[in-house]
Amino acid sequence: MKKITLKEIAQFFDVSISTVSKAINDSHEISQELKFKIQTYAKEHKYRPNKVALSLLQKKTKTIGVVVPNILNYFFTQVFSGIEKVANERGYILLSCISDESYEKEVATLEFLGGGTVDGLIVSMAEETQFKNKLGHFQNILDEQVPLVMFDRVSDEILCDKVIVDDFEAGYKTTKYFLNLGCKTVALVTAIDHSSVGGLRVDGYKKALREAGIPYDDKLILRVGKKDDLEVLLTFMLNYKPIDGIMALDEITAVEVLRLVKARGYRVPEDISVVGFTNGKLSRYVTPALTAVSQHGTFIGETAAKVLIERIENNKNTANITKVIKTSLIVRDSTKSV
Repeated sequence: MKKITLKEIAQFFDVSISTVSKAINDSHEISQELKFKIQTYAKEHKYRPNKVALSLLQKKTKTIGVVVPNILNYFFTQVFSGIEKVANERGYILLSCISDESYEKEVATLEFLGGGTVDGLIVSMAEETQFKNKLGHFQNILDEQVPLVMFDRVSDEILCDKVIVDDFEAGYKTTKYFLNLGCKTVALVTAIDHSSVGGLRVDGYKKALREAGIPYDDKLILRVGKKDDLEVLLTFMLNYKPIDGIMALDEITAVEVLRLVKARGYRVPEDISVVGFTNGKLSRYVTPALTAVSQHGTFIGETAAKVLIERIENNKNTANITKVIKTSLIVRDSTKSV
């Protein structure tokens, strides 16, 4: 059956196109009797609204762009799930993109999503972008008056709404946890050294050591790049001095550290306690199960989506807001008992 148009429905009932549109959209301006007739006729003839035309008319796409740096990181998967849940409830669809930690790819993605393609954007910055601190593409989005919410990895230089984790406190509290277990030498393994969140966690680690009167030793910070061999670097660090606690700043690295430590003959947690960031499925199903810092990714995603949709729909010229989400420590078998 050929798809019927608003114009054809209007001709059938000898009313204006505007009247048909209002009836289909359940407007109180149309009588219940006429509204029912038009809605029934439209349904019988398989009428479907032209979403492209509607979006042009309303200047709304009902689409949200989401840009994450790494979909293999379970934290970002959790965040995306939270965004999708709220967006679906509010009638929005998502256009999701991955920057793969690349500045150039992030620039190209934001250029594509700008200019009216989406109603708003939710973005976590690529590590390379934060390292270079080149932010012109974000300013372009703001100049186009596209609502923007940054989450997790953000920049103070970009004036927009933000949803962040208290990463400094997370690094601080996790280090204190190790020390309270009786650990004497706590090492830190980071594959996100150039990101803002990685830096804040390291700063928290340093503060906890300082308060405990333990000298900071940069050789106990293992910085792992994409091309580095974690096994070789970890071996060097374990040979440097006896280590009884390791904090890994992302889940995949934590799982790999656990595997390598066990392969070298260390008992976990009797010899070395291990804690990872992001409370994902990997952490739960490895042996021993990993003690993990939960960043509440799903809640972060839900919060970011609610903040953005509020900005889109109410178009408030209010001050930008920053919501700070606290972390929780999920204690499992990879850390010794107090």
